[in-house]
Amino acid sequence: MPIEILQGLAIPFLGTTLGAACVFLLRGELDHRIQKAFTGFAAGIMVAASVWSLLIPSMEESSALGAYASLPAVAGFWAGTLFLLLLDHIIPLNSEEAEGPKSALSKNLKLVLAVTLHNIPEGMAVGVVLAGWLTGGADLSLGAALALSLGIAIQNFPEGAIISLPLATNGEGRAKAFVLGTLSGVVEPIGGALTIVAASVVVPVLPYLLAFAAGAMLYVVVEELIPEMSAGHHSNIGVVAFSVGFTLMMALDTILG
Repeated sequence: MPIEILQGLAIPFLGTTLGAACVFLLRGELDHRIQKAFTGFAAGIMVAASVWSLLIPSMEESSALGAYASLPAVAGFWAGTLFLLLLDHIIPLNSEEAEGPKSALSKNLKLVLAVTLHNIPEGMAVGVVLAGWLTGGADLSLGAALALSLGIAIQNFPEGAIISLPLATNGEGRAKAFVLGTLSGVVEPIGGALTIVAASVVVPVLPYLLAFAAGAMLYVVVEELIPEMSAGHHSNIGVVAFSVGFTLMMALDTILG
């Protein structure tokens, strides 16, 4: 496997690992204003990545369809949205703990599972774009693929911290909290690698898969991240951070792509 592919798969996972390592540097949970900023920032990056790295290449790959070039993107987008809707129905991504005594283990596992689930479309997105570059599909450049990997790594950093710090606060040891926070991101390189291995199958339906990843990612943003960054006081912090994340990812994609 080319070194560029390994780098593209490893960069997002590195972001999660570095974020989880914050558990050794910080005490207690993050201030709620910082959490809003982290959440809004991650949401902005995911929205921009969905547009510039996934939906636009999807439509460009379907340009031979002329006026109907958006149809594969629409179909793939809805497939991704419905897939996450199904996952959310099976294991809710954004559910609150019921009132009454609940074990710390149950709360911790729900936290790790929720973030792990929403990392699935991110791993798919990286894998699809890297597979497209590797096979020459959709005119995807290596720079565009690495821009997506870097953007997701940047938004994975706060995710890793948001997982590991509450785990430590809820009774887990710092080493275990770090490991669990890191493992929440392991689905990304695994999912990306499996997508690349199946490149011969992926390329013929690349427009659909690019849009599928976009639909799944935006489902996570609307269902989970935007409500978190907007709830309660200081919602303006989340909005500003969203704008920072969006423009950063937009710039990365256009500069490196």
